[in-house]
Amino acid sequence: MLTIHAAPLVLPAGADPGTDAPVVDGAVVVDGDRIIAVGPFEETVEDAPGARVRRWPGVLTPGLRQWHALWLLRQCYHPDPREADELGEQPLWGERLAALGDLTETRWSGSVRRGVQRMLRYGTTAVASPGARFRDPLVATAVARSGLTVVGTAGAPGTLLGERPDLDPFAEGYDLPGTVHGSLTVGGRADLAVFDVPGEAALRERGAVTCVATVLGGRLVYRAR
Repeated sequence: MLTIHAAPLVLPAGADPGTDAPVVDGAVVVDGDRIIAVGPFEETVEDAPGARVRRWPGVLTPGLRQWHALWLLRQCYHPDPREADELGEQPLWGERLAALGDLTETRWSGSVRRGVQRMLRYGTTAVASPGARFRDPLVATAVARSGLTVVGTAGAPGTLLGERPDLDPFAEGYDLPGTVHGSLTVGGRADLAVFDVPGEAALRERGAVTCVATVLGGRLVYRAR
């Protein structure tokens, strides 16, 4: 089934100003796991009659890339919602992680799964690892099941900003083209993110916490309530 993802502003995020220019009142047409059109909403509707339409607020971009997935998943503990009263809802690391003592593999497995879900909530559709593969079995399994793309670490920042990595890929300080994984191109995989902000400047300032939807391989895997 064809799906049209429409937003007040579509930012293809490529490097070619001729083909990757922002599209006001734009849309991305998805067939299965592939993008088949990017352009003005009215044109895409005409070319795809009968398609399901999902209208989103703000800006629609390619999915984001997370450089530090392994650290975030194995050096942080992501509390179970049932532990929120005791541990809170934010990832625990450093001394707070050490205070939990030795965690069982079952508990770590649950944390890794929740960490992956948290990444999706930040518009992440690609995670980096040396050799484009994870050797840690818990991480490898959770990432494979999620459908996240695994990419290499070429071009990764040499120094982390702040005292630890952040779930928000924009925390690295890159612009949009430097933060997304690829661009919105016809024939490319339908990895999209939607942010409730008026434009790119606001997105960089406020970050991926503004994400309202993540589409991974054509599947809507996160939608803000």
